[in-house]
Amino acid sequence: MNSLNELVLHPSFKKTINEIKKVNLTLTQNPAQDKLNFEKLTFPPRGKIKLIENMGSVDLDAKNGQKIAKEFIFSGYDESKLHYFSLEGSAYFTAHSLVLASKQEYMPVCYLSFYFYTRSEKIKENSSYIIHSQDHAADSNRDYAKDRSKFLNEWFVEDSILFIDGPLIGGQMTTYTLDLVEKLHIKRIIPIFFVKNSDSNLVTDNILELRNKYNSDMHWSYNQLKTGQRTNFVIYEDEHNPKNAKIFCYLKAFNLSPQRIEFHVDTYSNYKNQIENIMDMIYYLLLVHGDKKNPQIRPIAVAEKYARDVLRMVDSYNLIKTSGLIPTMNQERFGG
Repeated sequence: MNSLNELVLHPSFKKTINEIKKVNLTLTQNPAQDKLNFEKLTFPPRGKIKLIENMGSVDLDAKNGQKIAKEFIFSGYDESKLHYFSLEGSAYFTAHSLVLASKQEYMPVCYLSFYFYTRSEKIKENSSYIIHSQDHAADSNRDYAKDRSKFLNEWFVEDSILFIDGPLIGGQMTTYTLDLVEKLHIKRIIPIFFVKNSDSNLVTDNILELRNKYNSDMHWSYNQLKTGQRTNFVIYEDEHNPKNAKIFCYLKAFNLSPQRIEFHVDTYSNYKNQIENIMDMIYYLLLVHGDKKNPQIRPIAVAEKYARDVLRMVDSYNLIKTSGLIPTMNQERFGG
């Protein structure tokens, strides 16, 4: 584990920037904040689900969650992504952010990457850092998943809980995420995944008593739950690959759409005796953050702010259009 309070550059960051300057990009519009649409990647049609608890609602205890939060070391991960559109290809800046919640302050480390994808073999042929790609979005998601796994595996905190924004199972990201989970388990880390704004109907399509009654799982869980409750746990299994399995529930902290909380089956099995306390802790951290417009647990919310601030700090537009980086950027310190 390296020291925190750092901004780290991807090894090819500066070289890719320099190669892009030679292309003389024709930018066609302002950059877009490019949040991955995990939900479209999450559930393949061959999956099946089973109940592992009786159907119903489970009350959560914020006071117990506050107590448990003092007993665990925990951190949160989120990312922020900028997508530049040009006639020559697509440019993606991604800031990965991990924040450790210490007793005195939040300790961040951020990892900044830059990729450029083009369908032009002519543009690619003179550069080792520009990527030839027929599907810019798919290849960007692949590289994001690889970088996320590498980053978290390098900067984890042993014997802790790691809250990760995004799903456990998600298309081409699944292999990288499952490999990451396996490595985290070796270091006695409990990885927990959070999904908001989901339009999945996995539960409502597969549980007979719910079928055709609700528009989505969010619709069902919102109507079933009172604030401060979670649904029963459900297990998802891939019929062709048993490794693609997870246990999840929906949690309603406020009178808003619930969030889906996901554990790998091995995580759930290894820490089954602590799961109820952890769910109380998650509820408490949602209340502590208290943002009803964008409800998140505090560590993930803080990580998101750092990721966005990093993208603003580096002034990505001018990095593309002008020459040179600040030589000491990879030594930049920020935070407490």
